[in-house]
Amino acid sequence: MQNADAKGHVTGKSVYVDDIPVQKGTLYGKVFSSDIAHGRLRKLDISGALAYPGVEGVFTAKDIPGKNQIGGIIADEVLFADEVVEFSGQPLAFVVAKDELTARKAASLIKAEIEVLKPVTDPREAMQKGQLLFPPNTFQMGDVEKAFENCTHVFEGRAETGGQEHLYIEMQGSYAHPLENGSIKIHSSTQGPTHVQKTASRILGLPMHRIEVDVARLGGGFGGKEDQATPYACMAALAVWHLKRPVKVILHRMDDMKMTGKRHPYSADFKIGLSGDLKIMAYQATFYQNGGAASDLSPAILDRSLFHSTNAYYIPHTRVTAYSCKTNLPPNTAFRGFGGPQGMYIMEAAIAKAAHELKVEAWKIQTRNFLKENDTFQYGQIAENVNISKCFAQLDEKYDLRAMKQEVEVFNRENPYYKKGMALMPVCFGISFTKTTMNQARALVHVYQDGSIGVSSGAVEMGQGVNTKILQVAARVFCVPPEKVKIESTNTTRVSNTSPTAASSGADLNGKATEIACNALLGRLKETAGDMLKANPRDIALKNEWVYLKGFKTDIHWKKLVWEAFQKRICLTENGHYATPVIHFDKSTNKGHPFAYHVYGTAVLIATVDCIRGRYHFDKVAFVHDFGNSLNPSIDLGQAEGGLAQGMGWMTMEELAFNEDGRLMSNSLSTYKIPDIYSVPKVVECNALETEGPDLAILRSKAVGEPPLMYGVGAYYALQNAILAFNPKAPVDFNAPMTPEKVLLRLYHKE
Repeated sequence: MQNADAKGHVTGKSVYVDDIPVQKGTLYGKVFSSDIAHGRLRKLDISGALAYPGVEGVFTAKDIPGKNQIGGIIADEVLFADEVVEFSGQPLAFVVAKDELTARKAASLIKAEIEVLKPVTDPREAMQKGQLLFPPNTFQMGDVEKAFENCTHVFEGRAETGGQEHLYIEMQGSYAHPLENGSIKIHSSTQGPTHVQKTASRILGLPMHRIEVDVARLGGGFGGKEDQATPYACMAALAVWHLKRPVKVILHRMDDMKMTGKRHPYSADFKIGLSGDLKIMAYQATFYQNGGAASDLSPAILDRSLFHSTNAYYIPHTRVTAYSCKTNLPPNTAFRGFGGPQGMYIMEAAIAKAAHELKVEAWKIQTRNFLKENDTFQYGQIAENVNISKCFAQLDEKYDLRAMKQEVEVFNRENPYYKKGMALMPVCFGISFTKTTMNQARALVHVYQDGSIGVSSGAVEMGQGVNTKILQVAARVFCVPPEKVKIESTNTTRVSNTSPTAASSGADLNGKATEIACNALLGRLKETAGDMLKANPRDIALKNEWVYLKGFKTDIHWKKLVWEAFQKRICLTENGHYATPVIHFDKSTNKGHPFAYHVYGTAVLIATVDCIRGRYHFDKVAFVHDFGNSLNPSIDLGQAEGGLAQGMGWMTMEELAFNEDGRLMSNSLSTYKIPDIYSVPKVVECNALETEGPDLAILRSKAVGEPPLMYGVGAYYALQNAILAFNPKAPVDFNAPMTPEKVLLRLYHKE
């Protein structure tokens, strides 16, 4: 089945927040933010803006009727700065006017008097000053000190990963309008409708049932709209509360890039110990997470870095500690992979360092240490249905990795000014929210009198195809054509207490809830059919819109069955609730069974470097990915290819630049580069692992949103190997992204 939104997208008819027809009297908002990264707000003069013709209101912290607090996990972030400014781009005021241009002009008249303080942008400096957002966390297993004493080889190093701008096509935005009885409806471009609802109720001092949040779809999210869509929805709702008129705010691109957080940059120290036969016996690392000015989702992201700090390997003795450092940057936030890519990159850096020092291929260490069935993860979960070796074997069988390596070596001998590099990137990624209580979902299913079906769930469609998969679930359970099923917008009034659509869990959680609701309805309909046929409901089946009795087709069509059930006053509405079984995690011990299952995969990447100019391209990326029993192969393939490109962009060209004053310099598409059609690999081949999916995945179709991004991590190491082929004395350091400038410096580095 093709993506249910495909036609709407290509014809421009899909509706996003900015496409919603505006009501009469709608006003438009502009956020006024600080240009200073750190300082004391001595005075905020809004008089000029208030006096500007067409302005209806200017709102600051003093105008908040509830609490000036939007922090999710930790209450440490204000909607509007009141006394202290903590990052460049922090909102100070919200100007509302008759149109957007008027609001923008009026905002330019606001004067902020800020006593400038020295900002901190480096996490290690923040750590030295004791600036932590919350206490550190450690995952450990075995006896690391004793294990290192018994290792044949021990290597240490440092690794750096940069941040990453989400660069969703649709910017942050919201449209709110008043309802009866003091209620407010918010159309928000958010991955977390309930978080918007809960936070707006806190800002306004209203109960949650007075706030209705509706999300039709997002024009991309990648995690950047999990928490960080919330302030703009709250600002619009605040203005509605005061003015009793509809208010719309859509950020411009440069404002969006300036004010929102990114993927967390990490700085890390690592130590790895190996036996003589290349078994990794011990691993120790310290992560310094650049959290920005407030916690946002950093606690959960930090934990997921720890969960994935050993990637696809079994290491009997580990200790990994992570610190979330408070800096004067916008609060960094969720990004596809949610801390997992940073942890994996650092693990691969340790292996690359060991391989270089031992003069062996990194893949020999990688494959020697793959997880096996019943191995124990450092967080206590027992590895089950481990597919990493199967992925590698299928990749090797199809592409003959040793032959590929020999081709690279032959090319390098014959070409003095172009060099190729090859790298292997294995992936093991856990699926579930690591906070157990978030692993729940609901779905509301209606079967209408004419046999058509409406489904509401907590899943937010952001281009990943979750609506299509939920539609497929309903159509499959009822055995009706997909066109009979409509997926409604995500709405907190129809489906309450939703978890954000994140952690690659949207299809699993909401698909399972939909399946439960549909099966309950199907059971009632089978009882109705049994009454009609004077037969046992257990002998009834539906197939292609017809009722079958003991395998034989009857004259009862789906529409007739539904109408009969309605006539008998059978309930044709059902609410399905799903809570992932089995999973649990004890934060006090950092042990448990946090993931429903793991997704595995292995990629091989080949890069070619122009050794005169420092430029490069990727000849080929081939990977075997563990989709389980894919519910929709075309959607899953798109997710795999898109994730790969995004991960490669993070590792190669997407370089965030802040100056010493904490201002974002890479604040537009002319200064921040993402992969385009010319920079993606010339050949990308995705192969599905031949396997069965787990029961805890929806219809055994494994989650696919985040795991493929990690294949992109291998891009760094492929480039590093190409550089070493030209200059064996080049530094083997780990400072991502590997931009062409960095490549050129390494190509001509001299000891």
